[in-house]
Amino acid sequence: MAIPDVESQRNASSPDELLNRARSDGNVNIPADVFEQMYLAPKTAVAGHLRQTFANPTAISIGGFILCTTPLSMSLLGWQGSDRLGLAVVGSYFWIGGLLLILGSIGEWIMGNTFPAIVFSTFGKTVQMFKSSRDNCLHSPGGFFLTFGATLVPSYNAYGAYGLGASNVAADLTSVRMFHSTFAFFLVAMTLLATVYCIASVRTNIAFFLIFLSLIPCFATLAASYFAYGHGYTASAALLQNVGAGFLLAVSLIGWYIFVALVLLSVDFPFRLPLGDLSTRIKGHTEKGHTEKHKVKKGE
Repeated sequence: MAIPDVESQRNASSPDELLNRARSDGNVNIPADVFEQMYLAPKTAVAGHLRQTFANPTAISIGGFILCTTPLSMSLLGWQGSDRLGLAVVGSYFWIGGLLLILGSIGEWIMGNTFPAIVFSTFGKTVQMFKSSRDNCLHSPGGFFLTFGATLVPSYNAYGAYGLGASNVAADLTSVRMFHSTFAFFLVAMTLLATVYCIASVRTNIAFFLIFLSLIPCFATLAASYFAYGHGYTASAALLQNVGAGFLLAVSLIGWYIFVALVLLSVDFPFRLPLGDLSTRIKGHTEKGHTEKHKVKKGE
């Protein structure tokens, strides 16, 4: 009688092997930690085999995100004589950041991955804009893609309503400050949104959690920059902008790490970059309920 190959049995049940089998066999379950790395969300039960039928949309959204936040953060810091606004790449806010995040969110929604679908859709809709004052004292930026790009487009009249359009270069300083103070409230809302996502992301992985943890002070300092400019404190506003841009650059670097990890996973690379899985360490409410029921039954 043949002796069983213990090593092959061990490999057959490894996460990498199960992932390979899951790609060709819809009946094989993807391990929870591998699923979390693929979709940046804890594994949930979904009817059907859509996750085995369609490609993983997560990397699409992350790619669109980092291709906007990376140059934007560097522009906000004023590196290499940039305009501190990122106006030259406004097209990317629509056709890379906004578009890819929305497409990715639709893909996540189809797959039944609620959390990344919510995150990608809201950030895809949130690409904000900032407009310079008539004397070019400061350009206080903040935010992301479609909203950001839309505010930059004159036909949306976001800043024209305050008399800041090209047809009214003599707009008074009060109107300039009013625009910045009003727009700052949007960044306050984004700070609250990032806080909610940060709390929820403790059920995903460390890398994703760090992104939202960094976005909280990023949005907060950019909002403070707008408020400071609205009150005429241009020096403080410029300093706060640099701080916010620094946090945004940190977010971009973490995003690049996640993106590389997802791309390597998609081609079954010989090794995987760890994202610090938390989904199997921090138990969900449903899983805790099942555990308690099981304990009660064993006690009986």
